[in-house]
Amino acid sequence: MTTNTATSGPVWDWAAGHGPVTGALSATTGAFALAATGAATGMPPAWALAAGTAGAIGHTVTGLRARLAARTIALRSASWLVGAGWTTWATASGPLSWTALGSLAVIGVGIATTARSTGLHEEARELEALEAAGRQVAAELSAERRTIAAEWVDRIQRVCGITLRVLAVEMWPGGMGFTIDAELPPGGTTYHRIAQEQAKLSADARLPHGCTAAAGPGIDQGRVLIDVTTKNVLEQEVFYPSDYSRLSIHTGIPWGLRTNADEIKAYLREQCALVVGPTGSGKTNMVHTILAGLARAEDVLTFVIDLNAGSAGLPWVRPAFTATGAPVDGVRPGIDWLAASHGEALTMLNALVRIAKHRKIAYQDLMAKANTDLLPISAQIPQIMLVVDEGAEILTSTDPQVKKLAAGILEVIRIARAMGVRTILTALGATSSVLGNLLLRREAKVRVALTGGEKEGMDLGKQFPGSHGLRPEQAPYKGAGFMGTPESSPALFKSWRILPNQISDIVTATTPIHPTLDAQSARAAGPAYTDRWNPDRTRWMRDTTTPAPVSPDAPRTAADSGARSGLNLSALRDQAQPAPAADEEAAVAAFMDQIDRQFGTTADPAEDTPDRPAAPGLNLSALRPENSDARHAALQLLIAAGAEGTGASAIARALADRFGTTRQTIVGWLKEWAESGEAVRVGEGTKTRYVHRTHT
Repeated sequence: MTTNTATSGPVWDWAAGHGPVTGALSATTGAFALAATGAATGMPPAWALAAGTAGAIGHTVTGLRARLAARTIALRSASWLVGAGWTTWATASGPLSWTALGSLAVIGVGIATTARSTGLHEEARELEALEAAGRQVAAELSAERRTIAAEWVDRIQRVCGITLRVLAVEMWPGGMGFTIDAELPPGGTTYHRIAQEQAKLSADARLPHGCTAAAGPGIDQGRVLIDVTTKNVLEQEVFYPSDYSRLSIHTGIPWGLRTNADEIKAYLREQCALVVGPTGSGKTNMVHTILAGLARAEDVLTFVIDLNAGSAGLPWVRPAFTATGAPVDGVRPGIDWLAASHGEALTMLNALVRIAKHRKIAYQDLMAKANTDLLPISAQIPQIMLVVDEGAEILTSTDPQVKKLAAGILEVIRIARAMGVRTILTALGATSSVLGNLLLRREAKVRVALTGGEKEGMDLGKQFPGSHGLRPEQAPYKGAGFMGTPESSPALFKSWRILPNQISDIVTATTPIHPTLDAQSARAAGPAYTDRWNPDRTRWMRDTTTPAPVSPDAPRTAADSGARSGLNLSALRDQAQPAPAADEEAAVAAFMDQIDRQFGTTADPAEDTPDRPAAPGLNLSALRPENSDARHAALQLLIAAGAEGTGASAIARALADRFGTTRQTIVGWLKEWAESGEAVRVGEGTKTRYVHRTHT
């Protein structure tokens, strides 16, 4: 049933208060009605006077409690008394005479006029009270700011030898700190003089750990902005915001919080990014934070390469698929492609190169129409962000297979900027090997160093050239570190904490936001892209009975060979394996015999005879000055590991039962072999492994 509601005519708001005119009308009509009723019914006139007197007293008390102006209280009391007096007279003599009506009209006009004047006076009085309170607060704040300015002028003079003229002090919301805007002295002094002494300034100010006094450029080169943090937000665990609203690559992707609790954004339309963090610093969590921001962008598709079993991307894919690999209705993966093996990673990189080259041809008319040499990125033509976990280590690897991946990554970085394909790489440390690539240093202008207080391998001066006073111990907390972009100088920041259940929520909430790859790019990528979620290609995500694809950079352990413990003969798997030995000694003998046949190694010197010629091939006896069986077995394990190499821990585990050799002993042998050229060291930190020279 439909009801038509009339919309014509005035609409009365019966809940609204009275103004000067309506108040006067209400008072006079009420008095007339009461007088007419009283005269007709013979009501005693004194009743009206008593009621008016009570009303005057009540309004006087109410006005005093509300602290109204005396003029307002007098008007309201007088209105009640005058109205009551007229009603009393009119009730006795009759309200319908011209005298009664005329006097009532005069009373109404007088009430309206006086009420208007009193109302203006009351408003002016309230405004004056507010202004007085504001002046008092400003005076108190100004006094505080003057105290801060004088204190820091004296401190900077004492520590840096510079006399500043403070122009303003801005207090941060939440009491996190303040910013000093000051004018540098004449003579060519720059803000760098203050920036390089920020550690001394922080100590002189007795700031809490994690708080700094960071100097940066002001509005011009003769000004300086000094951000002083007084409350440490780095030690707090700040969870990723529950607001999953739409973002854009053009407006920036938030990556965390500055020390003043402001969001810091990464602008990645033309920039690549490098995120460095040692084990335990919160780097993996930072990667998930980055992926969360990219998932919220309406004009970004994210490709992920993680050779460590795809662990960085799996939480963003699994909510969109069932246990059999079928897609879940209404849910799309939070990332658009995941590669966890060399083969899949090469396929992805080759597809990205084809996409970038094809876009340069296919969108010439669009770029000409927009009068730009950058591809206009939008939800219809999305940007592709390639995220490579521990990708910086891939660029420095000497492994032939990994070198192919490195070449593909560098090719994408080199040719794809204008066509909307950018890269985010992570690394375990800010070392010369990681930052030695000129292309990476030039393109990765968005840089993050999650220190967690770790000093080894954290050369902040190389990661943030030109910065001063950045020390890892300033951010000793997990998820804390330094972040610098072309728009903001390197400074302390805190990465958000994101939990697995929140990742699942983000995948579901951002499904309507995800764009689809434009037709031209999809055509260039071909079946490699369109079949990326094929159940056969993603079976490794669901198969828990066999190991997931891993990087050859990862150190080999005994567990890598399945349920068996002991030696991993991956380099010899193309040959027929000997029958299982009855016991451990028979197995070792069979293994040594196979090594001798494969590499032509010689027998022990004690077993050599003068009549027996030396066997051709590799002679290992010269490398055993201690004639140690354990050392000999360790070298054989190194050779058997092939081009993938192995590490000290894996060798120590394999030899522990037979020889009781410690890891420290194995490390010493490996270093000796690396120095003599017998082996080659590859990787850094937990990725360190050694490859025998016959496989390099």
